[in-house]
Amino acid sequence: MTDLATYFAEDGALARHIPGYRPRPQQLEMAQAIAAAIKGNRVLVAEAGTGTGKTFAYLVPALASGGKVIISTGTKTLQDQLFHRDLPAVRNALKLPVSVALLKGRANYVCPYHLERAQADGATFRSPEDGAHIRAIVRWAKHTHTGDKAECSEVPEDATAWYAATSTRDNCLGQECPEVKNCFVMAARRAAQEAEVVVVNHHLFFADVMLRDEGLAELLPSCNTVVFDEAHQLPETASLFFGESVSTGQLLDLARDTRNEALTAARDFAPLQDAVRTLEKSVRDLRLAFPGENQRLAHAQLEALPGLPAAIGRLHDELEVFVSLLESQAERSEGLERCWQRATELSERLDRWQMPPGPDIVRWAEVFSQSAALNATPLQVAGVFRKQMEGQVRAWIFTSATLAVGRDFAHYASELGLDQLDPPIESAVWGSPFDYASQALLYAPTGMPDPNSFGFPDAVVDAALPAIRAAQGRAFVLCTSLRAMQRIHEQLQTHFEREGLDFPLLMQGQGSRTELLERFRKLGNAVLVASQSFWEGVDVPGDALSLVVIDKLPFAPPDDPVLAARIEWMRKEGRNPFMDYQLPRTVINMKQGAGRLIRTERDRGVLMICDPRMIDKHYGRRVWQSLPAMRRTRVVDEVVAFLETLPAPARVANASDAA
Repeated sequence: MTDLATYFAEDGALARHIPGYRPRPQQLEMAQAIAAAIKGNRVLVAEAGTGTGKTFAYLVPALASGGKVIISTGTKTLQDQLFHRDLPAVRNALKLPVSVALLKGRANYVCPYHLERAQADGATFRSPEDGAHIRAIVRWAKHTHTGDKAECSEVPEDATAWYAATSTRDNCLGQECPEVKNCFVMAARRAAQEAEVVVVNHHLFFADVMLRDEGLAELLPSCNTVVFDEAHQLPETASLFFGESVSTGQLLDLARDTRNEALTAARDFAPLQDAVRTLEKSVRDLRLAFPGENQRLAHAQLEALPGLPAAIGRLHDELEVFVSLLESQAERSEGLERCWQRATELSERLDRWQMPPGPDIVRWAEVFSQSAALNATPLQVAGVFRKQMEGQVRAWIFTSATLAVGRDFAHYASELGLDQLDPPIESAVWGSPFDYASQALLYAPTGMPDPNSFGFPDAVVDAALPAIRAAQGRAFVLCTSLRAMQRIHEQLQTHFEREGLDFPLLMQGQGSRTELLERFRKLGNAVLVASQSFWEGVDVPGDALSLVVIDKLPFAPPDDPVLAARIEWMRKEGRNPFMDYQLPRTVINMKQGAGRLIRTERDRGVLMICDPRMIDKHYGRRVWQSLPAMRRTRVVDEVVAFLETLPAPARVANASDAA
């Protein structure tokens, strides 16, 4: 194998073939550590600061290793970016004839069978837009080679028409499907089996590869190396897949699919159609038994809700009847048999949810505007994750910009059970190559009230306004709750109108994240007020972003049912939940939010953290010491002077031009 240093050299393959590539010592060191871990089949946990170039740092040794590699990313967007941009660039630069494949969950691929049925059932579309989208999907499906809905530019990926044009694990007919030879999911899986490098995402990795639920049992055993990018997301994703859920959406989908299958294969059996209507009513009654929306409720709270236990009981009874009727008709078609299997599984899950859980399982519910879910979540996934890793010799690489607290990986390693592996894991931190001391300023304003006080959002606005004026907009205001986000947006709007400040004001929810980011970049002097979804995975290099304001340290709400149960469980284990769990998670989340500010060597800006606990509390030092080494100040005049030295923003003619 060619010496890695030659690939990363100033006159090396990467520099010769990739425009804008610049060697960084951190990148080479990280690549060498990953190469050694791959060669020795070891576990490496690697934090790489912003600008290190961690993607190339793992791609080069992975491609050069000669073995089969699975690379798992945090989101489908990053997955597409890696497969379509970064991976081809590195493969071409290194001139390695490595076969690659992109694999997503089945809901991302158009299903010829379900699309044909959706087209035939045109009268059942909920809206003319759904009908137009189905027709667009039909036109696109005639010439697509992959079936990946991300390639269908005419139809948004979140359009409801896709539900009718794709399959699920529950309603897929498998080898019995008349369109099995044209199945895009099967084709993608065959390509993944044959490829040397397979790009997946964390959700697919757990659902398909680790849990082996969808026919990919051969993929992991044949793999020599697994690389997790954005690995800080793994503990939460793992708990999602190692738990269980029964949702109103799952039940309504079951009812819809049963109705459609029965109209085709059991039209003469009226009791089944009656049972579909009864089940749908029980499901909707269950949702109506929850007050409000967008909340997470503990099991004790659920028991206290008038009408909810009875609604769950009625649903349980109706589901049992539904299962019995489906069983009597199941042999009449493959589709009805699948519906019976799904109904049986959901009924069993609901039974388990109603029974007292084990000591490390928490029961809770999540309520949305139109739906609700009953969840059973493990309080720790370390044992089951470690078990999945053991048993076969391979390298495991975990990397992200935010894994350590300071330089300590103990929290992350314990969450996934990595601290119990033999031989012990290796870990390393490679800091950012950026000159934060000159590029950025960390500002903690004085005189801030208690962050839990009623007037705190207003105080954030008052403190941030001088910096926003000096930055000429160009700001993210990142909030830890939707309520604070809405209040801060209202107050900023009032101040902007009163003072005649011509800064376009955007808020999360006014469009998709992609749309809002595009508008923010184009406007050049906008202020975006956002919550959790903008704390990570958002990249705005250049002059459009010069100020990031964070209202509070991002502690999870202590009344969150899963967190509350985890705290109680850790106390019983004799541990300190605040120092061992809550604070480390907060530090990692804070590092993600702070990472939005400086994205290139030329970026300059101010990170403003309004929470006085960062200064006043003993644990605050662990927060700011984990952030990049920016110059620190508590003096607003220094902040204004710093921001006023930045180049004036490039602005579009008016806000409508960026819409």
